[in-house]
Amino acid sequence: KNQYHIKMSLQMTSEFQHILRVLNTNIDGKRKSMFAMTKIIGIGKRFSNLICKKAEVDVDRRAGTMSNEEIEKLVAIINNPKQFKVPDWFVNRQRDFVTGKTSQCVINVLIAAVRGDIERMKKIRVHRGIRHYWGHRVRGQHTVSTGRKGKVLGMPGGANAAK
Repeated sequence: KNQYHIKMSLQMTSEFQHILRVLNTNIDGKRKSMFAMTKIIGIGKRFSNLICKKAEVDVDRRAGTMSNEEIEKLVAIINNPKQFKVPDWFVNRQRDFVTGKTSQCVINVLIAAVRGDIERMKKIRVHRGIRHYWGHRVRGQHTVSTGRKGKVLGMPGGANAAK
């Protein structure tokens, strides 16, 4: 038996795009479509896998070989996941505090939503908001021995400066 490992090379055709522009994000065309979509802020591996399957895009195909219709279909699914029967528990913004709606937030909308949540927590003085305000760890990590990088230690000018 001849057991040779055949390596496939990336086939470049005339319609291959090295960089795609999707939702104001540059996507590497050489990466596989599923992993290329994770460059968009707010889209992880699992959601990317789901939208590729819903749009009937092969996850093993390179992103640079996708047609404009396939990219438009992916964007439509990202913008309206409920229309394409994506379950509510799969999206990243469930029961929004202000609107009460469940949706998938990406790019600027997600950044603004997270910033708004943090500001709301600071305003109502919940524990998480106070930790954000102080610049301390928020998620219950130990802070006695770790997280010292970037903090100013000791007195300004050293211990001898106070004498």
